[in-house]
Amino acid sequence: MTQIIETIDVDVPVTMAYNQWTQFESFPKFLDEVVSITQLDDTHNHWKVKVGPFEREFDAEITEQHPDERVAWRSTGGDTAHAGVVTFHKLSDTSTRVAVQIDWEPTDAIEKLGSLVGAGTHAVKKDLENFKEFIESAPRETGSWRGDVPR
Repeated sequence: MTQIIETIDVDVPVTMAYNQWTQFESFPKFLDEVVSITQLDDTHNHWKVKVGPFEREFDAEITEQHPDERVAWRSTGGDTAHAGVVTFHKLSDTSTRVAVQIDWEPTDAIEKLGSLVGAGTHAVKKDLENFKEFIESAPRETGSWRGDVPR
């Protein structure tokens, strides 16, 4: 099992950062490898990603979600088994720390090699930098979902 942990501080209030993160269908705007996400219902979505020349699809289930605090998920089918959590930490009224933890199981030789050289960590770090640029340049979040999903 490979684990990735990355954080970034963004200069927006915690509610704005959290609200944007609940807009899964906007992820292709700041997650480089995400082609599309289709929201199926409040706790299920379908992802299409492209890593290098390889395309992957999987379904994910939100396993826990609390406004302005956390969004946790796990894959429920597809090419790669993984789970993760994004937490939001208020640093001040105008800044937030976003922390991402992803646990995944590389399935083939290319994923195992990528894991060994830290490609996943680099990708998550870059995606968080993209999120920072996206959310800080936006006049406001593109939407929000304030529902609570208990563990």
